[in-house]
Amino acid sequence: MKNFWDKISKNPYYKKIFKDPFTYVTGAVLLSVFQIAIFAVTGSPWGVSGVFANWGAWLYELVGGSVDKWHYFSSTGAQATLNNGIMNHGGSWLNFGIIAGALFATLAASQFKFKKIKGVKQIIAATLGGLLMGYGARLAGGCNIGALFSSIASLSLSGWVFALFLFIGAFIGSKLLAKFFM
Repeated sequence: MKNFWDKISKNPYYKKIFKDPFTYVTGAVLLSVFQIAIFAVTGSPWGVSGVFANWGAWLYELVGGSVDKWHYFSSTGAQATLNNGIMNHGGSWLNFGIIAGALFATLAASQFKFKKIKGVKQIIAATLGGLLMGYGARLAGGCNIGALFSSIASLSLSGWVFALFLFIGAFIGSKLLAKFFM
């Protein structure tokens, strides 16, 4: 088995695909192809963060809660999605694929490793950053995939407005991170 992996890891295509980073152009082309394929198959643009609201609702209902009276889930379509369950939801399968693909890519590139937590500041910064990003994604009606990439690909002005505020937020966030957490 060791000889098999040695042989594969020396293959130039393996190195080019799994070890070396893609160029920005290659990444852009691949993202565009995925966007087109997802739109062609599902009939709607690619989105990631909207699915997390459904996951939260399914988890809440799993522990005995009810989202029937919540405004976000009051439409017939949202109720039908929740009633069908997580395993019958296309967006959930796309997110599962993203998670599995990211894990596979990390393992294939031999980049998976546990890092030591440097301190409480790192935990606070990561937690605060994650919460703010999640809140921002829901407030903006999508994440950088749905509200930015899919909107721009659909020729929507909202994608360009999202891009402007994304850069402003990233600039402010990096300044705050450097000042308070580094």
